[in-house]
Amino acid sequence: MLNLRSVDLNLLPVFEAVYEERSLSRAAARLAMTQSAVSHALNRLRALFEDELFVRQSRGVAPTPMADQICARLRGALTAVRESVTETRGFDPATSRRDYFIAIPHPLGPLMAVELRRRLAREAPGLHVTFSTRSRPIELEQGLRDGRFDAALDWLPQAGKEFSECVAFDDGLVAMARTGHPLLRQRSLERIVQSAEFVSLRRRVEGEYTSPGLVDWERLRARIALEVSEFVEILLVVSQSDLIGPVPHSMEAMARKSFDLRPLRAFPSTTPIPVRLLWHPRRDADAAHAFMRERMCAVARAVATGREAG
Repeated sequence: MLNLRSVDLNLLPVFEAVYEERSLSRAAARLAMTQSAVSHALNRLRALFEDELFVRQSRGVAPTPMADQICARLRGALTAVRESVTETRGFDPATSRRDYFIAIPHPLGPLMAVELRRRLAREAPGLHVTFSTRSRPIELEQGLRDGRFDAALDWLPQAGKEFSECVAFDDGLVAMARTGHPLLRQRSLERIVQSAEFVSLRRRVEGEYTSPGLVDWERLRARIALEVSEFVEILLVVSQSDLIGPVPHSMEAMARKSFDLRPLRAFPSTTPIPVRLLWHPRRDADAAHAFMRERMCAVARAVATGREAG
């Protein structure tokens, strides 16, 4: 068993920074250290763990499997220490230098990230937020458990007992077609489904939870001519063809303005699709985390409805 007295705990934030930045130079800038000091600390970590930990690539470094295992355990411990210090000192957003990692798989995730950065720059300039806007981050739930993600915002199932949650806003789906499409005036849903071809969104991962609103769409039994991975691809395809596609209500204004699409009113409204923010219950009492949760939900609602976030 490793003797903790022999471990310099100052090395652990260096490991974390290199792992997250995937670059010694960026890690050095983040830690206000020289690159040679980071390199020296990394050599000590390699000796400690008896593993290379990071291998050089054309751009930066990549973690070894051992480094992935260490990070999965280390993040939770470092987060707990930071949160304990924050709670004893009190949280002041104007001076805090807290780091967050938020997953926003929702199709408007990139716009939400930009708006959150804008808001935080005004009221909490020292906070550093890293975003993942992948359609479905690998092992999202496990990332929430082990602390790799502070929170996740998406069409997610109810958290139940494992995760805490709040509903940021209710989304839904609307069928849209290009301006001038011959079926825009058609009022019979049955005739549209029988005569039209559709572009649809494939499930992001096999066996993925499907919200009731998405189930409503699948029940139409429409003829699917093309499946794509992102809603933005649906907007592009529909704008350049006679295919009809589902578009989230939160993206309808963008679809109209930027892609010249129009809704087919014959389609019924889908069951509301709750867009939830999830986090691990151990963060419930963390004032800094609560601050970020409130700002994230406010920004998500503002972007989804086209209102100013404040």
